Amino acid sequence: MELKGKTILITGGAAGIGLEATKQFLANGAKVIITGRNQAKLDAVKKSYPAVTTIQSDVADAKDAQLLFDQVTKLGGIDILYNNAGVMSGPLNLGIASPKHLESAENEVNINYLGVIRLNNLFIDMLKSRKESAIINTASLLSYVPFNLAPTYSATKAAIHSYTITLRDHLQILNSKVKVFELLPPVVATGMTENLETKGIRPEKLVNALIAGIKKNKYTIRVGDAKLLYVFSRIAPKLIYRMVNPANNTRLLK
Repeated sequence: MELKGKTILITGGAAGIGLEATKQFLANGAKVIITGRNQAKLDAVKKSYPAVTTIQSDVADAKDAQLLFDQVTKLGGIDILYNNAGVMSGPLNLGIASPKHLESAENEVNINYLGVIRLNNLFIDMLKSRKESAIINTASLLSYVPFNLAPTYSATKAAIHSYTITLRDHLQILNSKVKVFELLPPVVATGMTENLETKGIRPEKLVNALIAGIKKNKYTIRVGDAKLLYVFSRIAPKLIYRMVNPANNTRLLK
């Protein structure tokens, strides 16, 4: 897929993976629109990269999503929708009753999963109208093996994995030219993972792999440990689960 001259919308584009993607898509000649909930962070990106269009928007809010669609339409539309926004709650002890469990789970599901469907539904006809277009959904190595300190986050990424496969299949059945890419990162060194003991790869490496995959029309893009985890989780699922979730994880729940 050619990136030069394309317009891409990146949700959660003001920090972490989204910010790195903003930089690299610009470097590849794309026009970039980013969203985020924090206006100060958006302003900082705009100051550093004046060519970027920033729109404050929350993917979990249906009204925000509609306003975003309307604004993007006025700007001339997009060729690529990159569903990057995501949140992960802190460690939850599921064995202790607490309303915070449900609140955190609802928030993660609404942003990580329903937010993707919400935007895809709004933009799909626009993308279908383009000569060459794509949707990028961010899953995770946790799509294959859950992390017991982030149960709902793991569940939302497993849901995104299944949803992405079926979305791609449905569009092919409809003879649509919209390409559907799935990015499956390992742990990435961002603010979301700074409290984890596992050392993550740098966002630059992840986005390099993403862009290389898009250019080659590689629809499933597994990066780093996600490649090995995919293979071995099918061969020895119990062993891999224990490797991802060692017994000393439990101390973080206390």
